[in-house]
Amino acid sequence: MQVNTNISSSENKTNNAILPFAIITFIYFIVGFLTTVNEQLQAPLKFTFLSHAGSLKNTFTTLISFFFFLGYLLNGTLGSKWVNAFGYKNTILRGLFFMISGLFMYLCSSWFGGQYPDLKFSIKDAVIPFGFIIFVIGSYLMGTSAAIIQVVVNPYAASYELKGTQPVQRLNILTAINSIGTTSAPFFVTVIMFSGISIENIEIRQLLLPLSALIVCILIVIVITKKLHLPDIAHTRVVGEEKLERSIWSFRHFVLGVLAIFFYVGTEVAIGANINLYAFELMDSGHPITFFGKTDIIVGGVDLGIHALLSTLYWGGFLVGRAISSFLTKISARTQLITTTILATILALTSMMTQNLWFLVAIGLLHSSMWSCIYTLSIKGLNKYTSKASGIFISAVFGGAVFTLIQGGLADILGSWRWTWVLTVICELVMLTYALFGSRIREKDLIH
Repeated sequence: MQVNTNISSSENKTNNAILPFAIITFIYFIVGFLTTVNEQLQAPLKFTFLSHAGSLKNTFTTLISFFFFLGYLLNGTLGSKWVNAFGYKNTILRGLFFMISGLFMYLCSSWFGGQYPDLKFSIKDAVIPFGFIIFVIGSYLMGTSAAIIQVVVNPYAASYELKGTQPVQRLNILTAINSIGTTSAPFFVTVIMFSGISIENIEIRQLLLPLSALIVCILIVIVITKKLHLPDIAHTRVVGEEKLERSIWSFRHFVLGVLAIFFYVGTEVAIGANINLYAFELMDSGHPITFFGKTDIIVGGVDLGIHALLSTLYWGGFLVGRAISSFLTKISARTQLITTTILATILALTSMMTQNLWFLVAIGLLHSSMWSCIYTLSIKGLNKYTSKASGIFISAVFGGAVFTLIQGGLADILGSWRWTWVLTVICELVMLTYALFGSRIREKDLIH
């Protein structure tokens, strides 16, 4: 009888240990989902708000993503300050509040654009509705929310003790669930928000109902999170009057890790955002792009075209790769990063030489585990400096905006996208160098 009691007690402890991890994983799913929803709304807004933006149409469209990533740059450290002051759970709740605020601004933008379509201002030959500016503010708030929540979930998942797992494996599980969110979001925008309507016929007021539903869903998540127990993790943040004796920038492996993640997110986002533009260029020049012998893909009666499939499969590779990586319990983060960066470099070079975009698409499978590997190596051994490090680490996500713009500028200068992928090669080599040398912890950086 005593044996059964012990087994039952052990099972309860296991269930209790899994629940907090499941909570933060689900919240990270929401972050991935809404991040991609934000990106997917760029094209519809280009045809609604920005139909009269003239020569600045693409510039204003990319401001949606730019301001989203600006939230990471400016507010990543805010999240780490809140973790130290209020703990992990209360910081997540504050991040969810920013998420509600961002969605509310989207809602106001849709309402304002529908009610007052004539309220506009001009810049050169561009006529911009004020409703668009409201949306951009909402995008900034959504980026801030994503930054704050990631400051919590990344160190929490890496440091949380879950039997039978190691830090990089838990982060891969976390990011795999996040990828389910990013993969499902395009279907939500296309099927739920706009019901399959042709993009030329979309009206901004169609966003009102689905955005209201999303706000209600996030409110429910806030209520549930507030009621559930989310235990703090010892030795990962500053508590009470405790002081940090040294600067976080004095840890070499962390500083170089921040640089590595800046380059990682830069090439990750640049491929996903610009591969379609490269596809258009190749097709316009008479270079066929085929998928199992076909140049057009029909889904549900809608002609997507091969160019639309490229980005979908690239991001889909993240989901597959992260699912596989979550089972790699015996392979260290350093070994994984060395292997994936070498293979990604080879694929990028091959793609440029052969003008075959499918080699770029395949890089998504390799990119899938790099975030987890770099993050794990960067915060290793930081202990109470972890939460502060996480905030700075998240700010480096701004590389996603920087490298996308740099590559676009190079394409204009060179007159082609083909050789701009050398940026991807450079980024992969920076990450490889970090894995081989920069991730090694110096003796003086060991915190006991």
